[in-house]
Amino acid sequence: MALNADAVRVALTGAAYAAPKGTTPPTDAVSAWPAAAVDLGWISDDGITESNSADTAEIKAWQSGQTVRKVVSGSEVSFKFTCIETSKAVLELYHKGSKVVTTSGKSVLAIKAPGSDRRMFGFDVVDGDSHLRIVVPDGEVTETGDITYKSAEAIAYELTITAYPGADGTVAYKYSNDPAWSAPAPPAP
Repeated sequence: MALNADAVRVALTGAAYAAPKGTTPPTDAVSAWPAAAVDLGWISDDGITESNSADTAEIKAWQSGQTVRKVVSGSEVSFKFTCIETSKAVLELYHKGSKVVTTSGKSVLAIKAPGSDRRMFGFDVVDGDSHLRIVVPDGEVTETGDITYKSAEAIAYELTITAYPGADGTVAYKYSNDPAWSAPAPPAP
């Protein structure tokens, strides 16, 4: 395998989006997000962490006690990031099922017990001209971190998004305009 330093990518910048479930997402790496997709603003310098986990059950042979097979019994894809911008969209994601209401120039967030709040999520990861876009058609905030109110630190909202499978089992789509994603041409005879 030939080494290719031009295929080394760094997530220099990007964005996180949330939209109502069922919103039609872009189907490439560079098109504009639909108007219903809200940019969640500044993300902490930890960036976005994608996790893929699988639960497996080991099947051991009676004769030797050795593992002869592993069966996948469950799996999960999640995305974790911390918003450092306080906005209506971020507050409503962090406090699932709650809405910021503004009347007579005053805003209030009545925090309710969390309920289901499934949405479409999207993430753009940019390295110069190389763009990676991740679309989660059906996801939900399933974990939140503590909020710390402290001088010299941004108020931060840690969110973990769990991606749910569609009818065909797909939990997310990744699009890229990166030439490194293209299959190499077969060698000449």
